[in-house]
Amino acid sequence: MAKKKKKNKVEKTETKNQIKESKNSLSTEELLAEEKDKNLRLFAEFENFRKRTARERLELFSTANKDILTALLPVLDNFERSIKANNYSEEDGPILIYKQLKTELEKKGLKEMDDPTGKVLDTEFHEAITNISAPSEELKGKIIDTVEKGYLLGEKVLRYAKVVVGN
Repeated sequence: MAKKKKKNKVEKTETKNQIKESKNSLSTEELLAEEKDKNLRLFAEFENFRKRTARERLELFSTANKDILTALLPVLDNFERSIKANNYSEEDGPILIYKQLKTELEKKGLKEMDDPTGKVLDTEFHEAITNISAPSEELKGKIIDTVEKGYLLGEKVLRYAKVVVGN
């Protein structure tokens, strides 16, 4: 009888050990699944960080020249005024320098806006500085004159065109 009790006790202990092992294996599987999930989330977070920093770097490069280009726009305007006032020929130095400066700025992404004269005011590209009475009915609500040219840096407005609108 003592042997049977010992045998039952050993069997119960073995059964308990098997239950513990199955629980450990389940919890190990659960832990493994949990760790896989954490790893996957960490990888996704890192991937988002990498994409965001790459996007920010590209944006920084594309707009790094913004301050310098903005400072050079009045110089470009003054060149144009000087050329108009002095009636230079195409071979004269100021015109050659103006063309070279304009070409270099265009290489950096600067684009001159189209002449808006005769078009409807678009506040995304134009700034109305004054309203005057329109010389004809067809020019009412349209741009009559351009006081200052507008420029784009890439696809963004660097300087709005300053225009006169007819009433």
